[in-house]
Amino acid sequence: MVDAPLFLRVPDPMGSLIAAHDWGRTPLGPISGWPAVLKLSVSTMLRSAVPMTLLWGETGVLIYNSGYAKVCGKRHPAALGQSAFDVWPDYRDFNRSVVERSLAGEALAFDEQELSLNRNGEPEQVWMDLRYSPIADEDGRFCGALAIVLDVTERVLGQRRLQESETRFREMADHAPVMVWVTNPTGHCEYLNLNWYAFTGQSLGEAAGFGWLDPIHPEDRGAAEAAFLAANAAKAPFRIEYRLRRHDGAYRLVIDAAAPRFDPAGTFLGYVGSVIDIEERRESEERLRESEARFQAIANSVDQMIWSTRPDGYHDYFNDRWYSFTGLPRGATDGERWNGVFHPDDQERAARTWRRSLATGDPYHIEYRLRHASGEYRWVLGRAQPVRDQTGAITRWFGTCTDIQDIVDAREVLAKSRAQLEREVEARTEKLMVAERTLRQMQKMDAIGQLAGGIAHDFNNMLAVVLSGLQLVQKRLARGDTNVGAFVEGAMDGAKRASALTQRLLAFARQQPLEPERLDLGHELADLQELLTRTLGSRYQIEIRTEPVWPTLADRSQFENAVLNLAVNARDAMPEGGRIQLRARNAPAGSAPAEGGGAAERDYVLVEVEDRGAGMDEATLARAFEPFFTTKPEGKGTGLGLSQIFGYVRQSGGFVRARSEPGVGTVVSMYFPRDEAVASPPSAAPDRA
Repeated sequence: MVDAPLFLRVPDPMGSLIAAHDWGRTPLGPISGWPAVLKLSVSTMLRSAVPMTLLWGETGVLIYNSGYAKVCGKRHPAALGQSAFDVWPDYRDFNRSVVERSLAGEALAFDEQELSLNRNGEPEQVWMDLRYSPIADEDGRFCGALAIVLDVTERVLGQRRLQESETRFREMADHAPVMVWVTNPTGHCEYLNLNWYAFTGQSLGEAAGFGWLDPIHPEDRGAAEAAFLAANAAKAPFRIEYRLRRHDGAYRLVIDAAAPRFDPAGTFLGYVGSVIDIEERRESEERLRESEARFQAIANSVDQMIWSTRPDGYHDYFNDRWYSFTGLPRGATDGERWNGVFHPDDQERAARTWRRSLATGDPYHIEYRLRHASGEYRWVLGRAQPVRDQTGAITRWFGTCTDIQDIVDAREVLAKSRAQLEREVEARTEKLMVAERTLRQMQKMDAIGQLAGGIAHDFNNMLAVVLSGLQLVQKRLARGDTNVGAFVEGAMDGAKRASALTQRLLAFARQQPLEPERLDLGHELADLQELLTRTLGSRYQIEIRTEPVWPTLADRSQFENAVLNLAVNARDAMPEGGRIQLRARNAPAGSAPAEGGGAAERDYVLVEVEDRGAGMDEATLARAFEPFFTTKPEGKGTGLGLSQIFGYVRQSGGFVRARSEPGVGTVVSMYFPRDEAVASPPSAAPDRA
């Protein structure tokens, strides 16, 4: 600073930089040769608190203070002593115009000039207030311009944000479902949204200032105006109800409410308020009061105790009947205190049931004892139902309490009578069971008697043959006659018949010795074609139909005898001849009938013999498998054929079913269990007819 010229000795650090700069390389030359007007202009500029720069000469050489150095950004300090045209190449034409017009003596002003300055490595959008004052020397010639450069970017952006905010506010307010208004600190109305004008029919000019008070009902205007002015003076919130004239002349009750506005410094700016039409709400409130009165009248006129709760179960209403029953003062059972009026033994149960209804929304239903005003506990029935809105949410619970003490007393009497009746029923049932057991025993003995009689009758006939033959043999031998072969043969035939009868009885009893082997019953059935044809005769058409069937474990000879026996029965049912059909197929689990009803849970192989003969009625079919029961004439059958088949199939692990209808025919079905050891069925035997 010591070496600096006197005019550069200023507080601004730019004084030292200007003094140290090599001005000899610029059009201005060394500082010592500067004209007085330049030195004075530089000195004045350096003492300014605002950003300033000199544009000197025709090339606009830059000399500036510290404020302008900040505007230059990273272009400082290289910009010092350089032409403005070179420092700001993007605005060369602009600066050239400024220099030319300044040298012509024209003062220039540019407000909020938008610039894109690349001063810190990348373009930056700024707004500047620019003021250019031409500088003249002693002879009146203009030699440069002194520029004041004010960065007003924040102000511009703030104004734009404010304007955008104002625009958004107006758009929002104009589309608001209520009337919106804004006042200044004096109380004058500066803005009313579109809803106000649509509602009142006022024009913009009519509502300005305090004109918004004009549509208020004459009886309400004074109070409304006084309340507003008092709030405005106190800078306090404002709220009042009054009648406002609608565009059609009708008055509607409204609520006018506002809050004071303050800037960041706390300065009162006025109000933002809203006006809401509450005429319908007032009418709804009036209807609600009338409805409440009607509800109270109805609730207090019935004999039951009526109560209501909020959605969370908080009890907030009991009718008069409740208080007269309990003898408690009003409000004594609000909230959760209602449970204290219950019998101590019922309180937890009732509270638990109520909580479950609240959690699930299920109706509340319980019987409990409630303390009467007399001090005694009486049984009551408590019920409650939820009330739901359109979305299904519970809005309230309504419940009743009904005194059922008389019903409970009657139930106790009835329970005692019922207990006596149950004892009598039990005694009578026991007698019936004894009689039923006796009847079953008698039926069993009768069945055994019939079985024994049948066996005795058949054995007596067979033994008669044997005994008579032996007696004749004995007589002839006594005479010395040895020609007894025919009599011995007759006795042997009778003995064989007795042995066959024994085998049939063993088969029915499922005690005959079997030799089971793995069989394909389809093939076995097909192999019987020739035997059946020979046995039954030419008047009968034997038709065998088989499908691929699972293997089974069964006695082959007994199976053949069973099929032959069934075929003979079918023949006897069709004495004039006809078709006998034999079938074999699989009966998977679920398709075969079970022993006790329903469907079997395992796989079976089904073999059926069907005829189109005389058939049997229900009574005959029910006895068809009984031993010694037969529909054939005397001497034509023992009655053990079907019973033998029944015993054989049951001994093989299966079961037998029969279907028959008089005049239609009979189907006998034998179910043999599948041998699980073989996974896949063999190939089908060919159908034969």
